Amino acid sequence: MADLHTTTEYSELENRADLDLTKTSKSRFLFLLGFFSFFLFCWACCGTLYTYSYKSNQDVKVPESATYDPKYRVD
Repeated sequence: MADLHTTTEYSELENRADLDLTKTSKSRFLFLLGFFSFFLFCWACCGTLYTYSYKSNQDVKVPESATYDPKYRVD
């Protein structure tokens, strides 16, 4: 039974580090994947908000009765 769990299966590989995925490297990979995904998501949201940002319309004529201090004409 002890022969079944030997490390001879890795002897065929040129670089064992290619398959060596320890818990530390997996968690580091998942952390970096999550961090950069969050960063790209925030960057895309900011870019979209900038694209559709409010553009001032100073030329719009507002009726005097709709201003903050409305002026009504008196007959």
